[in-house]
Amino acid sequence: MKKLLILSIGILMVSLSSCKKSEERNKGIIKSDSANTEILADNGAIDSTIAYNVSVNGTKTVKTDFVYQATDGSPVKVVFNYDPNNRTISIRNNNKTFILDKTEAKPNQTTYEKEDMKAVVKGDSLILHQGENIIELVKTKI
Repeated sequence: MKKLLILSIGILMVSLSSCKKSEERNKGIIKSDSANTEILADNGAIDSTIAYNVSVNGTKTVKTDFVYQATDGSPVKVVFNYDPNNRTISIRNNNKTFILDKTEAKPNQTTYEKEDMKAVVKGDSLILHQGENIIELVKTKI
């Protein structure tokens, strides 16, 4: 009888302590930012090629990198810098990096240029014009 009483008290204590709610918040939950994250192009229309990444603590990053693929299958790393003072695109392939400045923005298309090189970003495609050469790139789904 004594063992049964001690066992039942033990089970009761364990069940009461395990049902206790934690006062701390779950730090693994990612909060969504309900603020407007649409960015306007230079002409005042919404620039659909740009989106901020918002971290858990609310800071916004303005650099976004993607991997594009050329028609020959070679990967190309493209980094968009959306800093309002210096909007650029950095294109890296075969250990060569080209940095182009933003020159024009339309609602669905952004153009970057430097010297004889021009890049037109439209949705998931990026078209490079370098002299007579035209290189088409498509964003990969990695």
